Amino acid sequence: MKHSARRTQLLELFEIGVGAADPAVCVPPHLPVPPKGRTLVIAAGKAAASMARAVETHWDGPLQGIAVTRYGHGVECAHIEVIEAAHPVPDDRGEIAARRLLEEAQGLGADDLALCLISGGGSALLGLPAPGLTLDQKKAVNRALLASGAPIGDMNAVRKHLSAIKGGRLAEAAFPARIHTIGISDVPGDDPSVIASGPTVPDVTTQAQALEILERYGISVPDAVLAHLSDPANETPKPSNPVFNTSSFHMAARPSNMVETVAGQGRERGYKVISLGADIEGEARDVGLAQARLALEAAAGRRPGDQPVLIVSGGETTVTVTHEGGRGGRNCEYLLSLALGLDAHPDICALACDSDGIDGSEENAGAIIDPESLARIRAAGLDPARELQRNNSWSVFAALGDLVTTGPTRTNVNDLRLILIG
Repeated sequence: MKHSARRTQLLELFEIGVGAADPAVCVPPHLPVPPKGRTLVIAAGKAAASMARAVETHWDGPLQGIAVTRYGHGVECAHIEVIEAAHPVPDDRGEIAARRLLEEAQGLGADDLALCLISGGGSALLGLPAPGLTLDQKKAVNRALLASGAPIGDMNAVRKHLSAIKGGRLAEAAFPARIHTIGISDVPGDDPSVIASGPTVPDVTTQAQALEILERYGISVPDAVLAHLSDPANETPKPSNPVFNTSSFHMAARPSNMVETVAGQGRERGYKVISLGADIEGEARDVGLAQARLALEAAAGRRPGDQPVLIVSGGETTVTVTHEGGRGGRNCEYLLSLALGLDAHPDICALACDSDGIDGSEENAGAIIDPESLARIRAAGLDPARELQRNNSWSVFAALGDLVTTGPTRTNVNDLRLILIG
């Protein structure tokens, strides 16, 4: 198969995978029965606006609400106000939106429904600090966590304990209303308490764990943050709290849906599919090297005329930033490491992209490589190993014209990595 044909196949498979998590398809089956009283839609995350529109399209009865999403990820809704805010580091708009959501929830009664639409990115977008803390303090901690290489579970354990709305606080505010949460997972394991830092579900993490995480990653925090985390009165609501008696959670889409859909499509196209699952974690460059070894083993086992092999995986890797001047993203970093590990093998191409269309803080979803990538990088005057060390993978693929740019997809089920052999 020619390089251009492999690239086309990979891009098509990524598009199919993202389509499996389209809110217009996956949200409506999970809508609840309308209440006797009011319906308040509370949406947060990169998929918030598209989830809100899916609700509006299929809802039988009056409703109102607010959806807060990342800049550029909004869509027009008729009855639900869409607010765009900053991600991954919160801004004032996210703080104001979160305060409004909390105030609206506090006005609900026992006959009302809080229809909560939660997706990845909601943690940063719901940027309302706990009483006694400032947004600048939260932002400083958030930036340090993002640069530390901490996995999403650790990051959100800290975020929940510095928030007035996450870690079950939204459910606390909406009680005694019925709370019906529809979630789109972007986290390995699909734990509802981790998705957007679990605003409507109990928090099993503790302040002590949050402090330990900060210490483990060497993150220094303001005295006010330390004081807040050291005060037992600020602990988040736990599973035994009665505010969760009227709350339910319904998962509309998972990373595994994307991986399984792509694997199935690969089999239909005649590939031998090796699925590594949807929960891959670890340093992006380490995962890249490990998957390069697996791909080389698969390539070595093929004979002329054998069917192509497709290695599929999902999940969320991390990048420990050691060089502040680089421009990267976990998918680009993974791919540059993968390319080095493959060492220009003539039969292997690969793609790695984030399903939300944004790799890290850049405007591309990810990138794509083929057997000529290393030679082209060097011909452009770049040392691929050095650029990887500098966390500068985005610049490498930008120079090659091999970034994959989709724009916001308005869903979010984590990363998809595809390696095509043959």
